[in-house]
Amino acid sequence: MDWATALATYVIIWWLVMFMVRPWGIRRIEPEDLREGDDPGAPANPRMLIKVAVTTGVSGVVFGLVYLIIISGVISFRV
Repeated sequence: MDWATALATYVIIWWLVMFMVRPWGIRRIEPEDLREGDDPGAPANPRMLIKVAVTTGVSGVVFGLVYLIIISGVISFRV
């Protein structure tokens, strides 16, 4: 696997994991805390830095497993 393929694979895995991690711990803004123009469905505290860190770690592990499977020859993309 060359570096461009590896980078593309990691980016795809990262985005898939990010969409799985984003809903964790989301709570809506309480009605008494709403200000003018706030969306009532918006998260009160999205904690995106923690979610990005978790996503990066999980993606690294998943990518490592995918990389090992591909270089071991268990799954071959060559014909």
